[in-house]
Amino acid sequence: MGKLFGTDGIRGVANKYPITPEIALKIGKAAAHLFREKGASSIIIGKDTRTSGPMLEHAIISGVCSCGVNAVQVGHLPTPGVAFLTRNMQADAGIMISASHNPYEDNGLKLFSEKGYKLSDAKEQEIEDLILSNAVDHLPNSSKTLGQVYQCSDAVRRYGAFLKSAFPSRDTLEGRKIVLDCANGATYKVAPVVLRMLGAEVIPLFDQPDGLNINLHCGSQYPQMLAGEVVKQQADIGFAFDGDGDRVIAIDEKGTIITGDQIIAVCSKWMKKEAHLKNDCVVSTVMSNIGLSLCLQEAGIKQITSKVGDRYVLEKMQEFDASIGGEDSGHVIFLNHHTTGDGIITALQILAVMVKENKSLSELARIMQVFPQKLINIEVKDKPDLSKVPEIMDVIQDTESKLGNKGRVLVRYSGTQLLCRVMVEGPTQEETEKYCQKIAEVVIEQLN
Repeated sequence: MGKLFGTDGIRGVANKYPITPEIALKIGKAAAHLFREKGASSIIIGKDTRTSGPMLEHAIISGVCSCGVNAVQVGHLPTPGVAFLTRNMQADAGIMISASHNPYEDNGLKLFSEKGYKLSDAKEQEIEDLILSNAVDHLPNSSKTLGQVYQCSDAVRRYGAFLKSAFPSRDTLEGRKIVLDCANGATYKVAPVVLRMLGAEVIPLFDQPDGLNINLHCGSQYPQMLAGEVVKQQADIGFAFDGDGDRVIAIDEKGTIITGDQIIAVCSKWMKKEAHLKNDCVVSTVMSNIGLSLCLQEAGIKQITSKVGDRYVLEKMQEFDASIGGEDSGHVIFLNHHTTGDGIITALQILAVMVKENKSLSELARIMQVFPQKLINIEVKDKPDLSKVPEIMDVIQDTESKLGNKGRVLVRYSGTQLLCRVMVEGPTQEETEKYCQKIAEVVIEQLN
């Protein structure tokens, strides 16, 4: 068996290693063993809407209960909902069954600690070692100390009340028309409910999951249809979630796509104005648009850069005591509200700024210029140290000198696949694409 955990839990094609019932059962046993406390112990288990979800859920439950720990099913709920309920219900851990924005054929497992944070690398390694060494098969168990299975019938109500509390209590969304693309995923129940509770008129799209249509030409990866519907409905704003609801892409009233970096710019500037921006700093990743850096600099906000991945964003946020951080993909963490990225909370923060400032999203988003960006993914046979390939370093340095302070270059390997990613930002789309293609050609020549 190969390595289990990637940059965001375990992920792969459902019913193929490592996303099999056998591994799911072992995950359940390992988690129960490592997180079990004295007395009544429990693990929260949630899932998105994929057809493979129940198969993996039952396997995890079997593993958890076999080790004497109770399993609490919360049904279809966003990943941040599982994180919240783990903390709210004082469980020992939480397990979310989802492959985020991937197609329905895939699935995955994300684990949370009792405090609602994603597991550290060290804790994931403990679980992986237990499984790959087969030690998990020899954990002590007894027919007299089996765990029980419980269903949390009010999971959506609990999580919905928590989400509502993230919106200013004296404000309302009355008179606002909002279009939601729920990606036929985990937000299809709770997102419309919460926004209607706050007074908004909600027009839901892709809220009829059948197990096969999650993320299918919809959601945060495909916001074009939502953009058209926002204009057609003359709505104030639109939000496109991904399959597990931990990220969101916004659409302004003109049908323009507002990226995660723009969301961070809008929210952080408002938070600074309201004295809610801890240490006047924001965490973003190396993939964030250069326009965000210029915007934050102009606003007097310090930018901290992390590796790609929300776990690394969170680590930097905790290190520098930041209250907001995120990725251009729309995965934004508001630590003053939640322990992990939450697409619905992000949507509520954008709406709060619109209400407080009495401005449209298009007006608010003008504070950041989005520089043209081009990304080319190149399949490679292996991953040699790029700094030791002179031809690649030469073309990167040559491009950087030509761009000056009007752009940037980032060449990095994928953390989960045999890919080299070449990303260039520049002043015009034509120049950006030209420089990116030139670097990509050299990478192909040298690494293949």
